[in-house]
Parts: sequence; C-alpha cells; structure tokens
Amino acid sequence: MSKSASEVKAELDPKIGTEVGVTDWVMVDQARIQAFADATLDQQWIHTNPEMAKQGPFGGPIAHGLLSLSLLPYFSEQVAWAPRPKMSVNYGYDKVRFTAPLPSGSNVRSRMLLDAVEMREDGGLTIKVTHKIEREGALIEDENRPILIAESVGLFYY
Repeated sequence: MSKSASEVKAELDPKIGTEVGVTDWVMVDQARIQAFADATLDQQWIHTNPEMAKQGPFGGPIAHGLLSLSLLPYFSEQVAWAPRPKMSVNYGYDKVRFTAPLPSGSNVRSRMLLDAVEMREDGGLTIKVTHKIEREGALIEDENRPILIAESVGLFYY
C-alpha cells in the first residue's frame, strides 16, 4: 500500500537535520574520467593526460568536478532513507562546492544529510539533501575534507 505525500512528510520530518545514509564506495578510475571527458567534450590535460598531469599541481590526473556531481543521482538511489516514490525528478542544486581534488583511482562515497521536506501545491514533496562526497584513503593534508558538498533538490511524487 502506497503512502500519501503528507504521510511521507510526517515520517521524514523527525529526520531533518540528521544523516540519513552513507553509500557504498564507487571507483573513479582513469577509464571513467576519460569516458566523462569524451561525453562532455572536456579534454583538459589535468583530467585526460596522465603523463602531463604528473607534472601538474596534483601529481597526477584528477576527475572533473562535474563527474563527482554527476554521481549524486546514483548515490541517492543507494540508500533507502525515504519511502520509494512513484516518481522522482532531479530539480537541481542550491549550492555546489568542489572542496578537494579527486585523484584518478580513488574510491568515493556520499554521506547524506536531510535538510528539508516541503509539501508542494501539486501534491508532491520537495526534498533537500546535502551530499558530502568523501574519498577513501585521502592523500591530501586534510583527509577529512570532502571532495564535494552539494545541496540537491528533488521532487517526489507518491
């Protein structure tokens, strides 16, 4: 039996301000970086030329910031933090910050914090979640600094 949007809101409201899930790790290797570069036509050497990137500021190739951002819909599906809607739509992002480089060959995952749940006039819910993408075994000075912090906005229909 499916729940109404108002029932889901009542279920989620107590979770606002809390971490609602942590995803599995995903490998961001050079093949994934190159595939993203090919799809987006962004062939900047720091991403696609490992030999040249070794001489660059990060000592090797790094992933595009937008590649990290593009993983958020996948990560959102990994954690059952809300009842599954009949349909959900990515509405956008209120804030996105690329806070650390993502070296090729890294595993990343998302920590998700529920920010807001609001009723919509069309009977759906607007749900805001902050994703913090972290890198396993970070080799930068501040190992606790996330790769990306993004506030996603989704429309959920029950």
